[in-house]
Amino acid sequence: MSLRSRTVGAVLALGVPFALAAVPADAAPVPEADPFVWTDLTPTYTATTDYQYEPFAVTDGYAPLGACARDTVTGEGGAGLHYVNPAHVGSLDPSAPAALLYETDGDGARALVGVEWIVRAGAGTSAPTLFGQTFQGPAKLAGVGSVYTLHAWIWKDNPSGLFAPWNPTVTCP
Repeated sequence: MSLRSRTVGAVLALGVPFALAAVPADAAPVPEADPFVWTDLTPTYTATTDYQYEPFAVTDGYAPLGACARDTVTGEGGAGLHYVNPAHVGSLDPSAPAALLYETDGDGARALVGVEWIVRAGAGTSAPTLFGQTFQGPAKLAGVGSVYTLHAWIWKDNPSGLFAPWNPTVTCP
């Protein structure tokens, strides 16, 4: 990581909680919007800033996993393209999400929209928690098996909530 990108990441990570504090009073509240969660997410911002440029994610061990994930229940939105780092599967470290979520625009450019923590589910295991949120699942994930997951839409606003499993504003080409 270059000094410039680390500096940009640190400035962004430190500035996000203050910028979000300026949300208008009449804005619709997000059910899980504990104002301190943004401070807890600072290590996530810092760790993923460089991955806004998708080749850096690949260089650091994140590999594309399947096609763009769409919400098949409502048909609206999705979770984007998942890039998974197998070394981070099972991690509850805020600075080591197992997956990066990308959205592809009409020109094929990829934009980082969120992150996801993935923990294997097994007999007798219960869903873990992180940031005061209980993971969703268990669900089957291609190439990984039965897992619990937690999404955080830190790079693109999600009207369904910061930790919602699907983002209605994420499109799949």
